[in-house]
Amino acid sequence: MQTIFSKAEEIRNSGIRAAICIVIETRGSTPRKQGSKMIVYADGTIFGSIGGGSVEKEVAEKTVELIALGKPERCSFNLEQDLGMHCGGFMDVYIEPINPSQKLYIFGAGHIGKALVHFAQEFDFSITVFDPRDGIFDDPAFAGCTCIGKDYFEAIEEASFDDKTYIVIVTPKHVFDEEILVKVTRKPHAYVGMIGSRRKVEQATKRFLDENLLTSEEIESIDMPMGIKFNAQTPQEIAISLLAKLIDVRNHVSNNNS
Repeated sequence: MQTIFSKAEEIRNSGIRAAICIVIETRGSTPRKQGSKMIVYADGTIFGSIGGGSVEKEVAEKTVELIALGKPERCSFNLEQDLGMHCGGFMDVYIEPINPSQKLYIFGAGHIGKALVHFAQEFDFSITVFDPRDGIFDDPAFAGCTCIGKDYFEAIEEASFDDKTYIVIVTPKHVFDEEILVKVTRKPHAYVGMIGSRRKVEQATKRFLDENLLTSEEIESIDMPMGIKFNAQTPQEIAISLLAKLIDVRNHVSNNNS
């Protein structure tokens, strides 16, 4: 049987909107006691139970409101006075929306991509790596993420993008980097960045404009060369630079939404 916490993790990784409800205090007679839990989805459906009846319906309705607001709240329910239940007790329920993991799409599973996977797994990203090279995902470093071994451009058309998707382009060939960048920039995303030297970026920018592949506004929104600027040299150091930029962007988005 699936537990509340495994279900919550499944929801978090899927991006479905829901919240977890935990009975944190009871007084008097109540249908369930402290520690009872359930999950409520944005459409009002329920997984688990905190007692059924009127109180569960009331909690579910309140939870749907809080999911829309995206904020947690401690709520008190008087089972007799407020809900007409014969139990006659009181329940305090903590309701917290389940924040989905941000999707991190990494194009390129080479040394830098592999190092970024290693570090990013510790920072609550749901990671998908794209690379069509044979055997590239045999390395155990990729065990904790989704690996897509298809052609980059076929995979882009099949992948799901939203405004919480972070995109990193670190393929082994400049031409792949640039063509992937053109494709993903017009997909919904929170961030898109391409690795490269300043000369590579200048040449790519000129090509995008000369060939009408991207507008000036679209190019301005791209982080290239990507990463927090410091004297990074090894793949691991470069990966830390890239991850630092992702965290910086994510935290700015979170602060602006709070």
